[in-house]
Amino acid sequence: MYLNSSVFKNLALKRFISLTLSLLMFFALVFTPITSAQAAEPRQNDYPIVLVHGLAGFDNVLGIPYWGFCYDISKDLKARGYENYVTAVGPFSSNWDRACELYAQIVGGTVDYGISHSEKYGHERFGRTYPGLYPEWGEINPETGGINKIHLIGHSMGGQTIRTLATLLVEGSAEERAVTPESELSPLFQGDKEWLSGVLSVATPHDGSSAGYALVGNRQNDSWLQTMLLMLGSIGGTSCLEIYDFHFDQWGLVKKPREKHRDFIKRVESSQAWQAGLDFASWDLRPEGAMELNQWVTAQPDFYYFSQAASCTYKSLLTGHHLPRIQMSPFLYAFASHIGSYTKKGPIVIDKSWWENDGLVSVITADGPHLGSTDEIIPYNGTPEKGKWNYLGQIDNVDHIGIVGILSLKDPRPLFRSYAELLGSLPE
Repeated sequence: MYLNSSVFKNLALKRFISLTLSLLMFFALVFTPITSAQAAEPRQNDYPIVLVHGLAGFDNVLGIPYWGFCYDISKDLKARGYENYVTAVGPFSSNWDRACELYAQIVGGTVDYGISHSEKYGHERFGRTYPGLYPEWGEINPETGGINKIHLIGHSMGGQTIRTLATLLVEGSAEERAVTPESELSPLFQGDKEWLSGVLSVATPHDGSSAGYALVGNRQNDSWLQTMLLMLGSIGGTSCLEIYDFHFDQWGLVKKPREKHRDFIKRVESSQAWQAGLDFASWDLRPEGAMELNQWVTAQPDFYYFSQAASCTYKSLLTGHHLPRIQMSPFLYAFASHIGSYTKKGPIVIDKSWWENDGLVSVITADGPHLGSTDEIIPYNGTPEKGKWNYLGQIDNVDHIGIVGILSLKDPRPLFRSYAELLGSLPE
């Protein structure tokens, strides 16, 4: 039996159309820019934007920027008239330590972690010295007569860090003031600094992430960090640790000049830093640690706060659990599946409302702090309110790292342009 040529042509045409539509759908999913629904507003300030990375982050590694990867977000913003600075704080440090480092990096000077804090956790009081990305921060601008302020954008844990810095700027630290001579007190711990305008968190686990339970279980030590440092040091030697900076100066875990590599490895192995477990990122990113942070890190009444969530899972019709979408990076599949089905009875209840996630962070935790917090969270309606979290909503089909362009072909620059426009529209 033979088919005539018209039948063959019809079959070929249908296959061609089907293949074309499939390819168009694929490229639409993969290459579509990440955009915000927020409309551009007239610019009312020229405050610089400071970008603060999340867990395991960096400024750049081998010339590859954290913010954008193949799409350089910082360069793009600068080309569009938005002065901005990229920071590099401890990728695995606590939010307190990161906030102290962030302050010194921006204004310049030596990092002061505080007498009380450093004695409590057993590390050095002082860290690195920085020239200052924006040394005139907090000074009176001779042209405007106002204070030189900045905007802060934090991705992931960076959102917790910028909240911490905002609170310290205004409230300082009573604990540090109580034990530190006035002549030695870091300006950060003095308080009374209304030096910020906008604070914007992107995919931040304000209430922590249940992904932390998959990584360390119920342990409260950071032996996994020790293992990572040892592994990198052993495999790549000194050059590897120079390429990726752990910023563990306060713990004495940086290679000393002329120190033999094997001696450095021995110091890492014998360090007691890993046993405390409460002055590292892994504690602040657990729901218990986040709740502890939320109890004293509060929205300040004179700053504008914004938050953005991301979602890249779907609800299974069979189990009701959330599973990773095809757009998610395969590196996040295991974490997304864990978060998408994890429950916990107490003392912090984690239920199915936590299941929708972006691969590392539950959507429900990204709009602002809830656990232990009195902060108010409101939907952003085009008119921002000070001292409250103006929630920008969730962006669908983008994962936790893809939202800043990491391991993603989706262009994040339009999204960050919209953030810059939003922050630039805030009244002086």
